[in-house]
Amino acid sequence: MQQAAASAAGAQNYPAGALYVVATPIGNLADLTLRAIHVLGLVDAIACEDTRHSAPLLRQLGIEGKALLAVHEHNEREAAPGVLARLARGERVAYVSDAGTPAISDPGAALVAAAQAAGYRCVPIPGASSAVAALSVAGDAVVGPFTFVGFLSSRAGERTRAVQQLAASPQTQVLFEAPHRIEALAAALAEGCGTRPVTVCRELTKQFEGVSTMPAAELPAWLAADAHRSRGEFVLVVHALVAVAEDSDTPAFDSTLRTLLAALPLKQAVTLAAELTGAPRNALYERALALKNADESA
Repeated sequence: MQQAAASAAGAQNYPAGALYVVATPIGNLADLTLRAIHVLGLVDAIACEDTRHSAPLLRQLGIEGKALLAVHEHNEREAAPGVLARLARGERVAYVSDAGTPAISDPGAALVAAAQAAGYRCVPIPGASSAVAALSVAGDAVVGPFTFVGFLSSRAGERTRAVQQLAASPQTQVLFEAPHRIEALAAALAEGCGTRPVTVCRELTKQFEGVSTMPAAELPAWLAADAHRSRGEFVLVVHALVAVAEDSDTPAFDSTLRTLLAALPLKQAVTLAAELTGAPRNALYERALALKNADESA
Protein backbone atom coordinates (compact mmCIF):
# COMPACT_ATOMS: atom_id res chain seq x y z
CA MET A 1 0.00 0.00 0.00
CA GLN A 2 2.80 2.43 0.89
CA GLN A 3 4.63 1.52 -2.32
CA ALA A 4 1.54 2.34 -4.39
CA ALA A 5 1.10 5.57 -2.46
CA ALA A 6 4.72 6.56 -3.04
CA SER A 7 4.40 5.80 -6.74
CA ALA A 8 1.27 7.93 -7.05
CA ALA A 9 2.19 10.84 -4.79
CA GLY A 10 5.93 10.72 -4.18
CA ALA A 11 6.99 13.00 -7.00
CA GLN A 12 5.49 16.07 -5.38
CA ASN A 13 7.61 18.28 -3.11
CA TYR A 14 6.88 17.87 0.60
CA PRO A 15 8.71 20.68 2.40
CA ALA A 16 10.39 20.14 5.76
CA GLY A 17 9.30 22.21 8.74
CA ALA A 18 5.66 22.10 7.61
CA LEU A 19 2.39 21.02 9.18
CA TYR A 20 0.37 18.57 7.05
CA VAL A 21 -3.38 18.58 7.74
CA VAL A 22 -4.46 15.10 6.68
CA ALA A 23 -8.03 13.91 6.09
CA THR A 24 -8.68 10.37 7.36
CA PRO A 25 -11.54 7.91 6.67
CA ILE A 26 -15.06 8.77 7.84
CA GLY A 27 -16.07 5.12 7.85
CA ASN A 28 -14.46 3.05 5.15
CA LEU A 29 -10.68 2.56 5.21
CA ALA A 30 -10.66 3.09 1.45
CA ASP A 31 -11.74 6.71 2.02
CA LEU A 32 -8.04 7.41 2.67
CA THR A 33 -6.20 8.80 -0.36
CA LEU A 34 -2.88 7.50 -1.64
CA ARG A 35 -1.40 10.93 -1.01
CA ALA A 36 -2.51 10.80 2.63
CA ILE A 37 -0.90 7.38 3.05
CA HIS A 38 2.33 8.67 1.54
CA VAL A 39 2.41 11.73 3.79
CA LEU A 40 1.67 9.74 6.95
CA GLY A 41 4.59 7.48 6.11
CA LEU A 42 6.84 10.44 5.29
CA VAL A 43 6.35 12.73 8.30
CA ASP A 44 8.50 12.63 11.43
CA ALA A 45 5.58 12.86 13.87
CA ILE A 46 1.80 12.62 13.80
CA ALA A 47 -0.36 14.77 16.07
CA CYS A 48 -3.65 13.00 16.74
CA GLU A 49 -7.03 13.89 18.18
CA ASP A 50 -6.85 10.50 19.90
CA THR A 51 -3.69 8.42 19.65
CA ARG A 52 -5.65 5.31 20.65
CA HIS A 53 -7.86 5.80 17.60
CA SER A 54 -5.12 6.70 15.14
CA ALA A 55 -2.60 4.02 16.14
CA PRO A 56 -4.71 1.10 14.78
CA LEU A 57 -5.24 2.99 11.50
CA LEU A 58 -1.49 3.47 11.12
CA ARG A 59 -0.88 -0.22 11.84
CA GLN A 60 -3.36 -1.15 9.11
CA LEU A 61 -1.33 1.00 6.74
CA GLY A 62 1.93 -0.61 7.83
CA ILE A 63 3.21 2.66 9.31
CA GLU A 64 5.22 1.99 12.45
CA GLY A 65 7.62 3.88 14.71
CA LYS A 66 6.13 7.34 14.34
CA ALA A 67 6.01 9.70 17.31
CA LEU A 68 2.31 10.15 18.15
CA LEU A 69 1.36 13.39 19.87
CA ALA A 70 -1.98 13.88 21.64
CA VAL A 71 -3.56 17.11 20.38
CA HIS A 72 -7.29 17.24 21.12
CA GLU A 73 -10.02 19.75 21.94
CA HIS A 74 -9.03 19.95 25.62
CA ASN A 75 -5.29 20.58 25.15
CA GLU A 76 -4.88 21.90 21.60
CA ARG A 77 -3.58 25.37 22.52
CA GLU A 78 -1.28 23.99 25.22
CA ALA A 79 0.06 21.27 22.90
CA ALA A 80 0.70 23.62 19.97
CA PRO A 81 4.12 24.89 21.21
CA GLY A 82 5.45 21.33 21.26
CA VAL A 83 4.41 20.85 17.64
CA LEU A 84 5.92 24.21 16.67
CA ALA A 85 9.20 23.21 18.31
CA ARG A 86 9.33 20.17 16.03
CA LEU A 87 8.63 22.35 13.00
CA ALA A 88 11.44 24.68 14.10
CA ARG A 89 13.81 21.70 13.99
CA GLY A 90 12.80 21.09 10.38
CA GLU A 91 10.50 18.14 11.08
CA ARG A 92 7.43 17.36 9.06
CA VAL A 93 4.39 16.94 11.33
CA ALA A 94 0.98 15.63 10.29
CA TYR A 95 -2.26 16.35 12.12
CA VAL A 96 -5.18 13.89 11.98
CA SER A 97 -8.54 13.95 13.72
CA ASP A 98 -10.51 10.79 14.47
CA ALA A 99 -12.44 10.91 11.19
CA GLY A 100 -12.65 13.13 8.16
CA THR A 101 -11.03 16.49 7.58
CA PRO A 102 -9.46 18.14 10.66
CA ALA A 103 -10.41 21.63 11.86
CA ILE A 104 -13.99 21.33 10.53
CA SER A 105 -16.12 20.56 13.59
CA ASP A 106 -13.01 18.72 14.79
CA PRO A 107 -9.84 19.86 16.55
CA GLY A 108 -7.03 21.26 14.43
CA ALA A 109 -7.98 24.88 13.74
CA ALA A 110 -6.11 26.27 16.76
CA LEU A 111 -2.99 24.28 15.87
CA VAL A 112 -3.11 25.47 12.26
CA ALA A 113 -3.59 29.08 13.39
CA ALA A 114 -0.58 28.81 15.72
CA ALA A 115 1.59 27.33 12.97
CA GLN A 116 0.57 30.00 10.49
CA ALA A 117 1.17 32.78 13.03
CA ALA A 118 4.66 31.41 13.62
CA GLY A 119 5.38 31.49 9.90
CA TYR A 120 5.25 27.75 9.18
CA ARG A 121 3.66 26.34 6.07
CA CYS A 122 0.41 24.41 6.50
CA VAL A 123 -0.25 21.89 3.73
CA PRO A 124 -3.78 20.48 3.20
CA ILE A 125 -3.97 16.79 2.32
CA PRO A 126 -7.65 16.61 1.33
CA GLY A 127 -9.90 13.61 1.45
CA ALA A 128 -13.10 12.47 3.08
CA SER A 129 -15.54 15.07 4.45
CA SER A 130 -18.93 13.96 5.70
CA ALA A 131 -20.43 17.41 5.10
CA VAL A 132 -19.43 17.47 1.44
CA ALA A 133 -20.38 13.81 0.99
CA ALA A 134 -23.87 14.54 2.32
CA LEU A 135 -24.29 17.58 0.08
CA SER A 136 -23.30 15.50 -2.95
CA VAL A 137 -26.21 13.09 -2.47
CA ALA A 138 -28.82 15.51 -1.08
CA GLY A 139 -30.15 16.40 -4.51
CA ASP A 140 -30.72 19.98 -3.42
CA ALA A 141 -31.61 21.35 -6.82
CA VAL A 142 -31.18 25.02 -5.90
CA VAL A 143 -27.73 26.28 -6.85
CA GLY A 144 -26.31 28.66 -4.27
CA PRO A 145 -24.29 28.97 -1.06
CA PHE A 146 -24.61 26.64 1.89
CA THR A 147 -23.97 27.11 5.60
CA PHE A 148 -22.02 24.55 7.61
CA VAL A 149 -23.67 24.47 11.03
CA GLY A 150 -22.16 21.34 12.57
CA PHE A 151 -23.44 20.22 15.97
CA LEU A 152 -26.15 22.26 17.65
CA SER A 153 -26.20 22.79 21.39
CA SER A 154 -27.36 19.88 23.55
CA ARG A 155 -29.42 22.36 25.59
CA ALA A 156 -33.06 22.35 24.47
CA GLY A 157 -33.55 26.11 24.55
CA GLU A 158 -30.36 26.89 22.63
CA ARG A 159 -31.10 24.14 20.11
CA THR A 160 -34.61 25.51 19.51
CA ARG A 161 -33.28 29.02 18.93
CA ALA A 162 -30.62 27.68 16.56
CA VAL A 163 -33.23 25.77 14.55
CA GLN A 164 -35.38 28.89 14.35
CA GLN A 165 -32.42 30.81 12.94
CA LEU A 166 -31.53 28.19 10.35
CA ALA A 167 -35.18 27.80 9.37
CA ALA A 168 -35.30 31.53 8.62
CA SER A 169 -32.28 31.31 6.33
CA PRO A 170 -32.93 30.52 2.66
CA GLN A 171 -29.54 28.81 2.31
CA THR A 172 -28.83 25.10 2.42
CA GLN A 173 -27.76 24.12 5.96
CA VAL A 174 -25.52 21.18 6.95
CA LEU A 175 -25.82 19.76 10.47
CA PHE A 176 -24.10 16.99 12.41
CA GLU A 177 -25.78 14.95 15.12
CA ALA A 178 -25.02 12.04 17.43
CA PRO A 179 -27.36 9.04 17.79
CA HIS A 180 -28.42 9.85 21.36
CA ARG A 181 -29.63 13.32 20.30
CA ILE A 182 -31.05 12.69 16.83
CA GLU A 183 -34.65 12.35 18.02
CA ALA A 184 -34.54 15.71 19.80
CA LEU A 185 -33.07 17.38 16.71
CA ALA A 186 -35.67 15.73 14.47
CA ALA A 187 -38.46 17.08 16.68
CA ALA A 188 -37.00 20.59 16.59
CA LEU A 189 -36.57 20.50 12.79
CA ALA A 190 -40.10 19.16 12.33
CA GLU A 191 -41.51 22.06 14.30
CA GLY A 192 -39.26 24.74 12.83
CA CYS A 193 -38.92 23.72 9.19
CA GLY A 194 -42.28 22.12 8.35
CA THR A 195 -42.44 21.04 4.71
CA ARG A 196 -38.85 22.06 3.92
CA PRO A 197 -36.96 19.02 2.57
CA VAL A 198 -34.25 17.48 4.73
CA THR A 199 -31.80 14.80 3.62
CA VAL A 200 -30.71 12.47 6.43
CA CYS A 201 -27.37 10.72 5.91
CA ARG A 202 -26.50 8.01 8.42
CA GLU A 203 -23.20 6.14 8.78
CA LEU A 204 -21.71 7.61 5.60
CA THR A 205 -19.30 5.25 3.78
CA LYS A 206 -19.89 2.50 6.36
CA GLN A 207 -21.56 -0.86 5.78
CA PHE A 208 -25.04 0.27 6.86
CA GLU A 209 -24.97 3.68 5.19
CA GLY A 210 -28.37 5.24 4.57
CA VAL A 211 -29.56 8.36 2.73
CA SER A 212 -33.19 9.50 2.82
CA THR A 213 -34.93 12.76 1.89
CA MET A 214 -38.28 13.90 3.27
CA PRO A 215 -40.10 17.00 4.55
CA ALA A 216 -38.79 18.01 7.96
CA ALA A 217 -42.21 17.43 9.49
CA GLU A 218 -41.91 13.70 8.72
CA LEU A 219 -38.53 13.19 10.45
CA PRO A 220 -39.82 12.08 13.90
CA ALA A 221 -42.21 9.50 12.42
CA TRP A 222 -39.52 8.25 10.04
CA LEU A 223 -37.10 7.67 12.92
CA ALA A 224 -39.78 6.00 15.06
CA ALA A 225 -40.72 3.58 12.27
CA ASP A 226 -37.42 1.66 12.59
CA ALA A 227 -35.16 1.54 15.66
CA HIS A 228 -32.11 1.07 13.44
CA ARG A 229 -32.64 4.52 11.94
CA SER A 230 -31.58 6.21 15.19
CA ARG A 231 -28.22 4.44 15.27
CA GLY A 232 -24.94 5.77 13.98
CA GLU A 233 -23.53 9.21 13.22
CA PHE A 234 -25.71 11.64 11.28
CA VAL A 235 -25.27 14.41 8.74
CA LEU A 236 -28.46 16.31 7.88
CA VAL A 237 -28.87 18.65 4.92
CA VAL A 238 -31.71 21.15 5.28
CA HIS A 239 -32.45 22.07 1.69
CA ALA A 240 -32.43 25.63 0.41
CA LEU A 241 -35.65 27.55 0.83
CA VAL A 242 -37.03 28.77 -2.47
CA ALA A 243 -39.36 31.73 -2.21
CA VAL A 244 -42.75 31.22 -3.81
CA ALA A 245 -42.92 33.34 -6.93
CA GLU A 246 -46.09 35.35 -7.49
CA ASP A 247 -45.58 35.00 -11.24
CA SER A 248 -44.53 31.55 -12.34
CA ASP A 249 -42.94 33.07 -15.46
CA THR A 250 -40.14 34.77 -13.47
CA PRO A 251 -36.59 33.73 -14.49
CA ALA A 252 -35.78 32.45 -11.00
CA PHE A 253 -38.77 30.15 -11.02
CA ASP A 254 -37.96 28.85 -14.50
CA SER A 255 -34.36 28.18 -13.48
CA THR A 256 -35.48 25.85 -10.69
CA LEU A 257 -37.86 23.98 -12.99
CA ARG A 258 -35.28 23.65 -15.77
CA THR A 259 -32.72 22.25 -13.34
CA LEU A 260 -35.16 19.61 -12.14
CA LEU A 261 -36.43 18.77 -15.61
CA ALA A 262 -32.90 18.14 -16.79
CA ALA A 263 -32.52 15.33 -14.26
CA LEU A 264 -36.03 14.00 -13.62
CA PRO A 265 -39.21 13.00 -15.45
CA LEU A 266 -41.82 15.76 -15.62
CA LYS A 267 -44.05 14.54 -12.78
CA GLN A 268 -41.16 13.90 -10.42
CA ALA A 269 -39.66 17.29 -11.23
CA VAL A 270 -42.96 19.01 -10.48
CA THR A 271 -43.41 17.09 -7.22
CA LEU A 272 -39.96 18.09 -5.99
CA ALA A 273 -40.43 21.68 -7.16
CA ALA A 274 -43.64 21.85 -5.15
CA GLU A 275 -41.82 20.64 -2.04
CA LEU A 276 -38.99 23.13 -2.55
CA THR A 277 -41.10 26.19 -3.38
CA GLY A 278 -44.46 25.61 -1.71
CA ALA A 279 -46.11 26.75 -4.95
CA PRO A 280 -49.33 25.11 -6.21
CA ARG A 281 -48.59 21.87 -8.00
CA ASN A 282 -51.01 22.52 -10.86
CA ALA A 283 -49.39 25.86 -11.69
CA LEU A 284 -45.98 24.25 -11.54
CA TYR A 285 -47.07 21.43 -13.80
CA GLU A 286 -48.42 23.80 -16.45
CA ARG A 287 -45.27 25.92 -16.40
CA ALA A 288 -42.97 22.86 -16.46
CA LEU A 289 -44.88 21.41 -19.40
CA ALA A 290 -44.54 24.69 -21.27
CA LEU A 291 -40.80 24.81 -20.61
CA LYS A 292 -40.37 21.19 -21.67
CA ASN A 293 -42.28 21.75 -24.92
CA ALA A 294 -40.35 24.93 -25.65
CA ASP A 295 -37.00 23.18 -25.12
CA GLU A 296 -38.03 20.26 -27.34
CA SER A 297 -39.14 22.64 -30.11
CA ALA A 298 -35.94 24.68 -29.98
